[in-house]
Amino acid sequence: MPSPGSERALQAQIAAHERWARCTDTTAATEPARQAFNDRFARQVDPDGTLPPAERAWRAAHARRAWFQRLALKSAQSRRRARELTEVADAAEAALRDGGGPDAA
Repeated sequence: MPSPGSERALQAQIAAHERWARCTDTTAATEPARQAFNDRFARQVDPDGTLPPAERAWRAAHARRAWFQRLALKSAQSRRRARELTEVADAAEAALRDGGGPDAA
């Protein structure tokens, strides 16, 4: 029997698919979310709203780029760690297959 959490997730996925199936303009439908995402960076660089709009936009663009660069760095680090752990696991499995466990002499 599925857990209540997985049922809720499935219900949410069904609702999302039904919503997008009825949507005629996906760009317009997601515009408020994109605007809120970008506004976050404007508030980050100019919390008091004192900068001229052009300067705020320029700084916000750089804050947004830095945010995406941080994501890329974390992704690369995660992939590297996963690759290293896979290599260690593969070596351990090979050693066990070959009969050469850690105590083999």
